[in-house]
Amino acid sequence: MNRTEKKRKEKKKQKDKPPTKSKTLSLSPNFQMQFPLSRPISSLSFSPPNPNTNPRNKTLSLLLSLPFQNHSTITDHDDGSSSNNNNNDHRGLLISERGLKFHTGDSFFRSESAVGRDLAVLSAALHKRSNQNLRVLDAMCGCGVRSLRYLRQAGADFVWANDANEDYRHTIVSNLSGEIRVSDGGTRRWVVTHSDANRVLVERYLERDFFDLIDVDSFGSDSGFLRSAIAAVRIGGLVYGTSTDGYSSGGHRPQHGMWWICKSPIVKFRGGALREAVVLGFHISPLFSYYSYHGPVFRVMFRVNRGKLPDNGCYGFISYCNLCGNSQAFSWHELGKISCPCSNGEVSRSLVVSGPLWTGPLHDGDYVTEMLKLAEEWGWTGNGMKGTDLEKLLKQMIDESDPDLPFGYIRLDEVASRAKVNSPPLRTIISTLHEEGYAASRSHIASNAIKTNCPMSKCIQIAKQLQSL
Repeated sequence: MNRTEKKRKEKKKQKDKPPTKSKTLSLSPNFQMQFPLSRPISSLSFSPPNPNTNPRNKTLSLLLSLPFQNHSTITDHDDGSSSNNNNNDHRGLLISERGLKFHTGDSFFRSESAVGRDLAVLSAALHKRSNQNLRVLDAMCGCGVRSLRYLRQAGADFVWANDANEDYRHTIVSNLSGEIRVSDGGTRRWVVTHSDANRVLVERYLERDFFDLIDVDSFGSDSGFLRSAIAAVRIGGLVYGTSTDGYSSGGHRPQHGMWWICKSPIVKFRGGALREAVVLGFHISPLFSYYSYHGPVFRVMFRVNRGKLPDNGCYGFISYCNLCGNSQAFSWHELGKISCPCSNGEVSRSLVVSGPLWTGPLHDGDYVTEMLKLAEEWGWTGNGMKGTDLEKLLKQMIDESDPDLPFGYIRLDEVASRAKVNSPPLRTIISTLHEEGYAASRSHIASNAIKTNCPMSKCIQIAKQLQSL
């Protein structure tokens, strides 16, 4: 056998050789985990994030590491035209929402998202009232309906409407054309651009052109926009984030949703936003969280401020026991002590831990109360189906803001299944829980679920008692 044939055989062996599997796994606090406790968790190595290791002056380098899509930037034109636009945009459906009429064109539009837009406008208007100014960046504006509502209903001083799809340009400009473009003082009230959302946000940060509210209505569970949005918002300003991938964010597809795992996607969303803020030297204060069945869509409004991660126990881990249904929150320092009451302090294979994630309240009760008052002032409540839906939602959010209520919720069908009885009426079990001294409310995320600080074992006992009555 000559030398050439030997080399050929060696190359073939190398090619056919299976890849070597790594025997070690490095877990970072920026990676969310969901795993059964088949061995003591104390044998794993964890460390909480330290905001002091990420000073504010590293913001630029962190932002430049963000991926940008290769979209051309089209600057604003007074006539809404563009050299890159083939003018094939269609006017699409004519929609009316809260008294405003607009066309959808060829953009992706959901009328079911109207309530989410109502919440955004109410929040923007409250910010305008308390701060006198309101500059909004709508990073993924679609047909421009949110930008229009920020201008007309929230009284925004300036709105930057951006969408990467330049084919939507005529639709966006047409919808905004009813608003004054240049104020009496000569300042612009709105502009339209077409660029990658991250590029626009990073450029605004580099220009020190900060906004009071940044709305990122993105698709999927990608967290790539949060960091640039937090950097581009003014101190004390608001960021309205989105997730539409409920499957991954529910923990069913962890390889696609590294930071959105486990049973309630909203707490993952908030945990991810909190980590991104800490990286940039900020902390966030969640104002409200909203879930809508279509999509599904999860939206969170939070305020951005300077400072360290508050040591208030709202960022940690959540356990769920498949055996007894009990759920608990644990801090970073309690990771080695996680167990379920049903296992008498021993490690149980039925226990699943998720995190790190947000374990605090879903809403700021006082803030949502102000939103409800403003909605009533504008006649958005109790006036037809849409008004009833918004009023009911805001009142449920206020109930969910009870500080005694824990994260997550309990489905009554799970309680009934474990108790081996018919599912008790929701009002009845809430009333009984109140009589027993527990905090309890409906959950706006699931219609047949409650939020309560009552343990699952006690809920099962109450369900059995109600069945025997």
